[in-house]
Amino acid sequence: LKRANPELEEHIVLIRALRDSNLPKFLHDDVPLFMSIIQDLFPGVEIPNVDYGRLQESIEFEMDKAKLQPVPSYVAKIIQLFETMLVRHGVMVVGL
Repeated sequence: LKRANPELEEHIVLIRALRDSNLPKFLHDDVPLFMSIIQDLFPGVEIPNVDYGRLQESIEFEMDKAKLQPVPSYVAKIIQLFETMLVRHGVMVVGL
């Protein structure tokens, strides 16, 4: 993360690493609690969102091609799976 974004401050890199590595594991109802804990640990810090531009466009294009609706939460889960596969050797998808 730091090598890809050398301009980011250390605490932002830490928050993004915590968020990006843990968020995909949580159920939908647990996300606000986790984000609240992050805000409590780092009060007043604004966490920048990552622009997935071409990746997101490609996902939505392929979903349209497969006659699926590009629901934002579903697209976000696909991006989370992609991010997880970049940093882990093995990945298991459980549930729906």
